[in-house]
Amino acid sequence: MGTQDAVTAQDAVLARDGTGTRARASGEVLLGLALFGLYSLVAMLPEQAREHAARRHGALVHGLERALHLDVEPALNGWLAGRPGLRLLADYEYATTYAAAAFALLVWLFLRHPERYRTARNAFVMINVVAIACFALFPVAPWGSPPAERADRLAAVPSLPMAWTLWVGAELARAKARRWVRALNGAHIAVTAYVIVAAADHHVLDAVAAVPLVALSVLAAGRLAARPQAAERVPAQDAFFLAVETGTAPQHAGGVIMLDTSRRALGRLDLVRLIGDRLDRLPRFRQRLADRGRWRRPVWLDHPAVDWSWHVTERDVDGMDGLRAMIAEIQAEPLPRDRPLWRMILVTGAAPGRTTLVFLMHHVVADGVGVVAQAISLMEPAAPAPGASAVPDGPKEAAPPPRRRVREALAGVVGLAQLAADSGVGAAPPARLPAAGTAERRFGTLRIPLDDPRTIARRHGTRVSDVVMCAVAGGLARTVRPAGGEPPRECRVAVPLMMRSPGQGMEGNHTTAVMVDLPIGAMPEAERLAEIARRSRVLRSGTRALAAWFVMRQVGRLMPAPLHARFARAVYGGRFLQGIVSSLPASRERLLLTGVPVTGVYPVVPLAPGAPLAVAALGVDRELCFGICADTGLVDDAGALAAAVRDVVRELRDE
Repeated sequence: MGTQDAVTAQDAVLARDGTGTRARASGEVLLGLALFGLYSLVAMLPEQAREHAARRHGALVHGLERALHLDVEPALNGWLAGRPGLRLLADYEYATTYAAAAFALLVWLFLRHPERYRTARNAFVMINVVAIACFALFPVAPWGSPPAERADRLAAVPSLPMAWTLWVGAELARAKARRWVRALNGAHIAVTAYVIVAAADHHVLDAVAAVPLVALSVLAAGRLAARPQAAERVPAQDAFFLAVETGTAPQHAGGVIMLDTSRRALGRLDLVRLIGDRLDRLPRFRQRLADRGRWRRPVWLDHPAVDWSWHVTERDVDGMDGLRAMIAEIQAEPLPRDRPLWRMILVTGAAPGRTTLVFLMHHVVADGVGVVAQAISLMEPAAPAPGASAVPDGPKEAAPPPRRRVREALAGVVGLAQLAADSGVGAAPPARLPAAGTAERRFGTLRIPLDDPRTIARRHGTRVSDVVMCAVAGGLARTVRPAGGEPPRECRVAVPLMMRSPGQGMEGNHTTAVMVDLPIGAMPEAERLAEIARRSRVLRSGTRALAAWFVMRQVGRLMPAPLHARFARAVYGGRFLQGIVSSLPASRERLLLTGVPVTGVYPVVPLAPGAPLAVAALGVDRELCFGICADTGLVDDAGALAAAVRDVVRELRDE
């Protein structure tokens, strides 16, 4: 993903999803098929044993009806049997109208009243699950046999046609449908009650049993919908970064925001007021993690009060070297989990007329683009309105069409095979860069004109992301000198790729990664760039990214929490990668923070456990800003590595 490369809805991350979003139709269809499958399983149970019990239970029901003087079924059936035309209509009514009415109501609510759909659907599911359980545990045969041959002969109590029709009436009333619609359904209830007794040989009590079933299901669904919202569980792709965090590899990301305060000062209280005014759009700024034990993933809980004295602080440094040393120091300190996982430090002294805002946020909250979006949400111009995008991304689909979903599934299968081959199962592990393996860090910064990598990419027929990787690889070739050994000729890095969909909020990780082996041996830089461009084609195949995202999100979600944590620690670290190289999308607007111009943003990316390098580049105001985080065993001076990266870019530009 290059700085100029398309990122899926890179500006849509600034818009929060609205309430009442509609459930996906495909999921609802699958739920319906699952209910039908459950009913079919019960119907497939051995009939011989169930039939004996069903007839015995039917005799009990009929005996109870006689005691209550409700045994009117033979009389009603006899009257209808003498009228063939009405009998035919009754058969059609029994076979079709209750199902048609129920499905029509579901579609109507789904399309016209999505805020009521989920509650109504939940009630419908409860009715069917309870009824199916009754059919399995307490089968009841109808009082007559010939007409009942058309349906399940062992599923009379409760009457599902009656239950569905009553449920339609209850939901029409709750949705305040028009009076004539409710009156028509009332007539339908009366006709259904007559037909199931007179034409389908149900007992009267079969229909009566549907009344409390529907009432209790509708009431229970309503109570569930009215409950206070449960605490939000941390998704698998976010919990991944909690699992991999260690004392020597904290997992907070962020940015070093350079501000021009030559004309207007910016103080800590200005920042506190700004954040306080916008807390409603930044939920993670006022939430903390709550651990629920080894077998359950943590949840987000509201924190009673923001400790401004800790979250927003001030420091003074001695020049840019002092600023870099301070950032390296706080990169080595894990964020405490007993409070919201963010921190801001207002720094003076880095340069004359400049104030620096260091913004850090744990990776469990958001990926790199999400962290940038959270920072931008504090700035002016205001974030785009929901659904708007400052950079057109082409047509946006609410859900991929079926053919596309099939193609993506097939691509994911191919991608899994490719990832397995890329990992080199059974082959020698990738070369390791020197590392001290401690929490101590070195941090470097670099700015180059954004036009330089763009010009280089056009000249060589590559992408800006390839130029960034080449600059990092060339910089490593010029600076890494392992003690007592030859420097490795290759370095395997993870390149993050965005999987963010339009309309997704700023929170959460929507990033996957694909591995690329960078050549870091001595060679002409043009040759190195050509080789990296060839190897980086794996980033644009799409199949690997889809497969890695599937594993990260879906497979991780299905794993028990302890197994998922072990998986995360196994795949994200020095065993499989030696660095991270990320190109974040460029901002095309001049930004202000409380009226103060933003002149640059250096990304801060955490090291993966056991991996000694993390580099990110972000385009801001016609410049490409690099943030370089390195283990002290790799380089003792990150500034030297940054200078070497600049030299590679200049060499490619001037050739």
